[in-house]
Amino acid sequence: MRTVFVNPERCIGCLQCELACAVEHSASQDETVAFLEVPVPRKRVHVGAGPVATFAFPNRCRHCDPAPCLQVCPTGAITRDDKHALVLVEPRRCIGCAMCAVVCPFDVLTFHPVADGPGPGVAVAVKCDGCIERLRRGETPACAEVCKVDALVFGDLNELVAAGRLRETGAVLAAAGATPTEPPGGDPLAGWHAWGEATAAAADAARRHEGTGTARHNGHARGRSPAGDDSEGGPR
Repeated sequence: MRTVFVNPERCIGCLQCELACAVEHSASQDETVAFLEVPVPRKRVHVGAGPVATFAFPNRCRHCDPAPCLQVCPTGAITRDDKHALVLVEPRRCIGCAMCAVVCPFDVLTFHPVADGPGPGVAVAVKCDGCIERLRRGETPACAEVCKVDALVFGDLNELVAAGRLRETGAVLAAAGATPTEPPGGDPLAGWHAWGEATAAAADAARRHEGTGTARHNGHARGRSPAGDDSEGGPR
């Protein structure tokens, strides 16, 4: 299955994906005039601020299967395109009840008037449609096409996940080989390691001592008989 995969660690918060998404869903599809349209075209991807200033997350619809939003929609406005594995909204059937937004686990649904909605000024559910028209033309979704840092990439999900794992593994191995790591404050298991080494040394010493004692005892038994006679024949 081909989809847009998110690499949040690469996002720099430039918002180019948001702009490209809004323009793609405008009537003119021209960024120089799209903002003048009525109603204003809305973005379907939302770049959220992260816990630190240099971290951002491009949040988009995951097109769940099964999709909670599709299951609760009372008018059948939300459907699935099985060919492209996309969950879509039919604006003219949406009544703006927001039940889909309540059950969405990723908080990707917003409500705005749209050009192909039921009427002027009527807010309906707006969400990512995977740029389905671009997919039908064999093109890449707009957000992934404009992303310059590969925070959003389009491709087969299994291949993207495998490539990500290989990249992360290579980075970890390179870092481990370049600089030996030492835990802060020293090795927290140093005491246990020393105790283990001391225990092993004591056990080795005990075995050597036991072996020496056995050799002496055997030699003494051969040299003297139980009766005190020095001869090997024993008492006469």
